[in-house]
Amino acid sequence: MTITVLAFGVAKDIFNAPSIQLELVNDATVMSLKYTLEQQYPRLKQLSSYLIAINNEYALPEDYIHQRDEVAIIPPVSGG
Repeated sequence: MTITVLAFGVAKDIFNAPSIQLELVNDATVMSLKYTLEQQYPRLKQLSSYLIAINNEYALPEDYIHQRDEVAIIPPVSGG
């Protein structure tokens, strides 16, 4: 299945775009998505942490991703 992954913050710089298209197997999990992203974009591994959101909610590693889900990369945020 092909999904669109939205990027925010430094993730936009890593992808060189506000979103990317990614090919995943059906019934992919968040964990497999992160693995695929880090293989294609190794700079993601350099982030101290980043979260995946599915349909505007933070996702757990074992959550499944479906074709029509809205998927976003949420990089670490700093501020004061």
